Amino acid sequence: MTQHVVITGANRGIGLELARQYVNAGAEVSALVRQSSDELDALGVQVISGIDVCEPEQVRDLAAKLDNKPIDILINNAGLLHNETLADMDFTVIERQFAVNALAPLRVTHALGHLLPAGAKVAMITSRMGSIADNGSGGYIGYRMSKAALNAAAVSLAHELKPRAVAVGLFHPGFVQTRMVGFAGDVSPEVAAQRIKQRIAELDLANTGGFWHANGERLPW
Repeated sequence: MTQHVVITGANRGIGLELARQYVNAGAEVSALVRQSSDELDALGVQVISGIDVCEPEQVRDLAAKLDNKPIDILINNAGLLHNETLADMDFTVIERQFAVNALAPLRVTHALGHLLPAGAKVAMITSRMGSIADNGSGGYIGYRMSKAALNAAAVSLAHELKPRAVAVGLFHPGFVQTRMVGFAGDVSPEVAAQRIKQRIAELDLANTGGFWHANGERLPW
């Protein structure tokens, strides 16, 4: 049976590559984006544009836009990165990172939760920068806080969805060469997506709620 995979932020970077790899594997992919891209349009997937995952009204209508079709894999990928330090603080930007990185994945999962059948999986694309134990440098205060909040929410969702046989995984993609980091990084989007796809394949009720590096390493909280 064909898998239905729903991906937020799929117009570029990791999300685009995940869409490409899933459709190439025979899945039916629905891409939720604010604005599509030529690369995404070329994949021939279902593109639902005009979706800002921070806007309650737009997220509320997502199930109808997906024709209430069951979702086998929901990938909350959309994200935002800025760097704040004590000496260079912008609380408005911190609040925006919370909205995009922490609240939006929760909002989307809540809105589409009734479309997740037994055996479905929810993947949160998080960051090891949300790990408190792994913070050895400071900086990136808003990003770190927002990803830590996402991690906390995802663990709660893992507990609440387990009785429905729905698993939740938290995946750090690595330092990926995307626009978000100015195309710095040491991992290509292709490799990052391939690794995340493998981790999602391994996700089940036995390891639900786990925090993983895409390379398979278990990350500290």
